[in-house]
Amino acid sequence: MNDRYQSLRTQGFGARAATTVIDASAHRVLRNTYMLLAMTLSFSALTAGASAALRLPHPGMLITLVGYFGLLFLVNKYRDRGLGVALVFALTGFMGYTLGPIIGHYLNMPNGTQTVMMAMGGTAAIFLGLSGYALVSRRDMSFMGGFLTVGVLVAFLAGLAAIFFQVPALSLAVSAVFVLLMSGMILYETSNIVRGGETNYVMATLSLYVSIFNLFTSLLHLLGFANNE
Repeated sequence: MNDRYQSLRTQGFGARAATTVIDASAHRVLRNTYMLLAMTLSFSALTAGASAALRLPHPGMLITLVGYFGLLFLVNKYRDRGLGVALVFALTGFMGYTLGPIIGHYLNMPNGTQTVMMAMGGTAAIFLGLSGYALVSRRDMSFMGGFLTVGVLVAFLAGLAAIFFQVPALSLAVSAVFVLLMSGMILYETSNIVRGGETNYVMATLSLYVSIFNLFTSLLHLLGFANNE
C-alpha cells in the first residue's frame, strides 16, 4: 500500500514538473517569436522615426482602423506561410508610421523628449520584467484569457467614445486600464508560448507587438498629461 502510494505521489510530481519544462517545440516558437519581435520593433521604430522626422500627417482614425484590422486579417489568413512574415512587417511598419506624428506631438511639448524616453523606458521595463517572470515561473496564465479579451474590447470601445465625445478624463482612464490590460496580455501570451499553447510564432509575435505598442502609447498619454500639469 505504501509503495503504491509513493508511486502515485512520484507520478503526480512528474506530471506537474512536465508542465513546467519548456519542450523543444515551445523553445523553438519562443526563439523565433523573440527574433521576429526584435526585428519588427526595430522596423516599426524606423518608420516611426522617419514619419516624425518628415512631419507626416496622421492618417486619421478611420484609415488607421481599416489599415490595422485589414492587415491583421491578412496576417491571420497567411499565418502558416512565408507571406505571413512579410505581412507582419507591413502591419508593424504601418503602425510605426501612425505612431510618428504622435511622438512628434509629444516631442514638441515642454520636456517632451524626457516624456518620450520615460515612456520607452517604462515599456521596456514592464515587458522585460513580466516576460522574465513568465519564463522563470512558467505558471499557467490561461485563466486570464477571457478576462483580458472582454477587458480589451470594453476599453477599446470606451477609448473610441472618449475620442468622439472628447472626454479627456475618460481617455486618461482608458490609458490607465490599457497599461494594466497590456501587461496582462504580455504575461498571458508569454505563458501561452512557454506551455505550448501557442505554436505559431507569427501570431505570437503579433500579439506581443500589439501589447507593446498599446502599452507604450498608453504610458505616453499618461506621462504627457502629467507633464502638462
